[in-house]
Order: sequence, then C-alpha cells, then structure tokens
Amino acid sequence: MNLERMLSMCRAGQWSADDLDWSVRPRALTLEQERTVCQYFTDMSGIELLAAALFEVQRDATDDPLLAEIFDSFVADERRHAEVARRLAAHYDVHGLRRYAVNPHLERFRGPFLDVLHRVGPDIANAYITTGELLLDVALLRSLNDYVDDDMSAQAMTRINRDESRHIAIDFYMVEYYSSPEFVRRAAAQPARSLVETLRAAVAMIVMLYRAGPFLREVFFEPLDLTDPAGTRMLEAFKRLQLLGRKPEVAARPFPRFLKAIQDLYNHPVLGRALEPVLRRAIGLDARVIVNLFTPDELRRAQRMSIQEMAREALQLKFST
Repeated sequence: MNLERMLSMCRAGQWSADDLDWSVRPRALTLEQERTVCQYFTDMSGIELLAAALFEVQRDATDDPLLAEIFDSFVADERRHAEVARRLAAHYDVHGLRRYAVNPHLERFRGPFLDVLHRVGPDIANAYITTGELLLDVALLRSLNDYVDDDMSAQAMTRINRDESRHIAIDFYMVEYYSSPEFVRRAAAQPARSLVETLRAAVAMIVMLYRAGPFLREVFFEPLDLTDPAGTRMLEAFKRLQLLGRKPEVAARPFPRFLKAIQDLYNHPVLGRALEPVLRRAIGLDARVIVNLFTPDELRRAQRMSIQEMAREALQLKFST
C-alpha cells in the first residue's frame, strides 16, 4: 500500500455533518420503528466513539509519521460519524416518544475494553478494530440503512461508507504488518513484562470478555436480527474474518491462536457440547459465528490470496451482499 497516497485520500475525504441536507423530511415510520431507529442511531454514535478511541491507541503506538497522521484522520472520521449518528437519531425522533441513551452494556464495556488496549500489544487492538469495522461496514450500517429506507439516512451512509472503506483498507494493511517478521522481531526485543503487569493484563482481559457478551448481543446481533433477518451480511463479514485468521502468518500470532483454539474447542463433537456456555462467554460471540463459516474450497482459495487481495474482496462485499 502507498501510505502517502492513502494519506492524501484521507485529507481529501474530510467532510462535515453540516454538508448533509438536514432539511429533508423524514419518512413516516410507525411508532415502534421510530423507537427502534432512534435507539439504533444512538447506539451507533457510541460505537463510533469507541472506534475513535481504538484508532487513538493505534496512532499513539506507531512510530511511522504517515501512519500516525492517517490514524489521526480516522479519529476525526469516527467522531464525525458519531455526531452524524446523534443527529440522525434526533432527525427521526419525530414524536419524542422517550429520551434515548447509549445502550448501558456498551457503556459498561467501554472502560474495560480501553483498559485492555492500554495493557496489551497494538496487534490485539488492531484485531478488534478490524473485526468491528468489518462487521459495522459490511453488515450493520448497510442493514440499518436499508431498514430506515430514507433519503436522510442514505445521504449520511454514503459519506460514512467512503470513510469506512479507507479504514478497512488500513485495518488489513496493519494485520499484515503485525504478522510480519519485522514486527515479530521488534516485539521479541521488547523487555519482558513483570509478573504484576502480566496479571493486571490478564484480569483486564477477563473483565473485558465478561462485558463483551451482553454488549455484542444488544448492540450488534439483535439489531442485525431485525434489519438483516437472514443474517447474510453478518455471516459473510465473520466468514472473511475467519479466513483472514487462518492465513498462516496471521494464525501464528498469539491472539489469533487463542481465538482459533476457542473456536476449535467449540466445534469439537464432544468437548464443544460440554463447554459451549463457557466458550461462548469466553469470546462473547453468537453461536452462529463461532462455527466454521467457510468451505474447504474457500479456505484453500483464501490461502492463495494476499492479505491486500482479501481486503479488496471484503470491500467489494459492501456492494454485492
């Protein structure tokens, strides 16, 4: 990837929430639809602010000035998306049915999650941002926009979608970097953590994973069950993540190894059934996305692809599913 060209695109791609035509009259919604749409856009604002915090971690961790500026533009993007989501919630709040607040499970997850990111390596932060961005961009935002089916939402999502395409391209680029021999050597050269630091990181991870289940269920999976009942987009997004995690250079890293071990246990014909509740809670994911979502042929094909080819194919999903 040409980082200078990407940075130029980031600079040129900046826009303001005021660039949108907020005078558009909202489509008539039922009262239940209005409550649902307003809550989902409110939660979207919280998700976008969480994404901004993730990119701040990556910005502060890199010693590459080009990447630092790219990540800084992503922080601005996500804060803008949060503002747009808040304004969309207000735009569709025609009847003032109730006061809307970000889902409490998202708020409870945020603190432990950020604590983990400051105690573990940047590669783990990137794993989470890649997962979140792909699920958000390929599945949730597009399905929500289809559910709203209104010009105001479409205006906003078109611009947000352009920003998110840049984010996903860099997410995959960083997955490749964090799997490279150069990063492995640099990580190995770092001073060993003390026992106290290791224990604190482990406790932080346990607390975060405990909070992850309710957050993911109410903020991602339940909205997708309503807006994409067949689950096509959600399953496609997770399939891409599974295939990315099976790339040999990615699979060799500690965190992907941990996730694969959990998934392999879950899919074991005997142990999986016995340990199912514990394993599901351990990674906070819906049962539908812990099973292997790819065929042997799809796995063999992905193994032949470069990570950047996989990124381009993932971006194409936004226009084909």
